[in-house]
Amino acid sequence: MADVARLAGVSHQTVSRVLNGHPYVQEQTRLRVRAAIEELGYRPNRVARALVTGRSQLIGVVAQNTTLCGPASLLAAFEQVASAAGFVVTTHRVNVLDRESITKALERHRDQWVAGIVVIAPTASAHDAVDTVPPGLPLVMVDGDPERSTPLVTVDQEAGAVAATRHLLEAGHRTVWHVSGPPDWFDSAGRIKGWRSVLDEAGAEVPPVVPADWSAASGYRAGQMLARMSEVTAIFAANDHLALGILRAMSERGRRVPEDVSLVGFDDVPEAAYFIPPLTTVRPDFDAVARDALDLLMAQFDHDLVADVRRTSDPTLVPRASVRPPR
Repeated sequence: MADVARLAGVSHQTVSRVLNGHPYVQEQTRLRVRAAIEELGYRPNRVARALVTGRSQLIGVVAQNTTLCGPASLLAAFEQVASAAGFVVTTHRVNVLDRESITKALERHRDQWVAGIVVIAPTASAHDAVDTVPPGLPLVMVDGDPERSTPLVTVDQEAGAVAATRHLLEAGHRTVWHVSGPPDWFDSAGRIKGWRSVLDEAGAEVPPVVPADWSAASGYRAGQMLARMSEVTAIFAANDHLALGILRAMSERGRRVPEDVSLVGFDDVPEAAYFIPPLTTVRPDFDAVARDALDLLMAQFDHDLVADVRRTSDPTLVPRASVRPPR
């Protein structure tokens, strides 16, 4: 840093201000310092900076080892946002969302002297595990338990389900069947709650929930059962993979979407627009969730952030060709 200061003709403190994005540096001075940094090939020493500031530039993430659209998209979005802010992200993926696996992942992050931890594990077991994290370590949960006091960032699952169900009712369907995600996921619970609230408000019959997991195979099995029921004209699937399985089951049973059955998914996977027919779905704003998670984490670096802080992101309904009025 001293070499950069000599070449740029500024003080050591000015170089530090430029590196830390301090707003009170003249633009001409900032450009001169940046030019010196490039010419010398200078790169900040993160270990040295951590020793001086008392805080590392490393953020730990605990996430499920999965290709599911929601968790994978959230992880990718957070890595990008944190990197742009000058942090390095280290991720420990767990194969099973149980207390033991998540606790071990949290312990590994603590051993790495991370500045803070983000947990993307929307199940009760994750919250049991984070109770082991010492109070002084900044922590943010993503899509976690809204009843707990841990700082939380989440997609409004209930609002997304409300939009999906209301869209089907407004198309003229008397009621809407729901194929849910796993019962121990908070995402599933929120989507069930939103779906049921719309039917109750409309005075429509509330069919029994059809339980499933998040896979297309599970959606296919649920779809085989629903395809045999002539009274089923509208289905809200808890994610797009379930909807894909339902589409195949309906096709095999000779029931066409949307002519015979209207269908709405959740997540807006990149392939959803290319399903046959293109799938009406709910699109979460994963980038907004990632930004909120980093903001809440950074707020804990410099301030004593109180518990019970919530940031909620509203999803958007994306209408496509899989919904039409019933016959």
